[in-house]
Amino acid sequence: MSNSSRSPKIVTVFGASGFVGRHVTRALAKRGYRVRAAVRRPDLAGHLQPLGDVGQIMPIQANLRHRWSVDRALEGADVAVNLVGILYESGKQSFNAIQEFGARAVAQSCAERDIPLVHISAIGADPDSEADYARTKGRAEEAVLKATGNSAIIIRPSIIFGPEDKFFNQFAAMARYSPALPLIGGGETKFQPVYVGDVAEAIAKAVDGDLEGGKTYELGGPEVLSFKQCLEEMLKIVQRKRILATIPWGIARLQGTVLGMLPKPIITSDQVKMLESDNVVSEEAQADGRTLEGMGISGATVEAILPTYLWRFRETGQFRNPNAGSTAS
Repeated sequence: MSNSSRSPKIVTVFGASGFVGRHVTRALAKRGYRVRAAVRRPDLAGHLQPLGDVGQIMPIQANLRHRWSVDRALEGADVAVNLVGILYESGKQSFNAIQEFGARAVAQSCAERDIPLVHISAIGADPDSEADYARTKGRAEEAVLKATGNSAIIIRPSIIFGPEDKFFNQFAAMARYSPALPLIGGGETKFQPVYVGDVAEAIAKAVDGDLEGGKTYELGGPEVLSFKQCLEEMLKIVQRKRILATIPWGIARLQGTVLGMLPKPIITSDQVKMLESDNVVSEEAQADGRTLEGMGISGATVEAILPTYLWRFRETGQFRNPNAGSTAS
């Protein structure tokens, strides 16, 4: 995937308008690539244009459920990045359709055109998992490697945080009005939060040709934190005292089933299943150097990044609150 004299190359980025996608687009544009932003709604991807020079970023309509649109988005491309994934199902946007069928369609189309592929999965991906999200992510990895002859690069991040994340922002918003925050299963599940900018840099390195094809890289930040520690750090940043209430697994599964029926659920039963397992970089990946550190990237800490965007959830906004205290539990 290294650059050649006929640069700039065209990189098709599926899911470019999403949380991770916009950071990947910025990282690629800074390197001089032309980015073809393959998204379902190009009319809603205008926020990508300022991330590069005039004409450097071009949105194109693509839906992973329709193979012909995938093929069209890859015509003439030099490299492809597939970022598309969903946290919950909605209508035709099912885990099977998006994370398994869609990933296979992208991989097969890339193989037919001899286009190198960088596929974004997730730590915890397992074709035998009881959780639909993790199972389809695992099956997608198998399909991608099979279609590309084990040449694709697979990147598995832990929970990703940054200005538009769906984790810290969601709980910070909840802390605005709720006197208590839920500690599902006691809050003991371990995460290795990784900054979205570091994930984007790792993906850009893969596009550059600095990572080895056929390998699976696991991305985690410099700290392993429990679910409880994540909430405590968030509450410290937003300067609010809230009770951290333990929710037993059985009750959490029931809540997930009920709340999962909402159009935009706070949590689903599938997500509760995933919380029953730790989400950290494996010892094997660390030993092989298939990590951020192995790529030469010094991961940003939660403590360093959260204040840059969670300040808006404070009672005093960006101004210091002299009476701010710690969490109550």
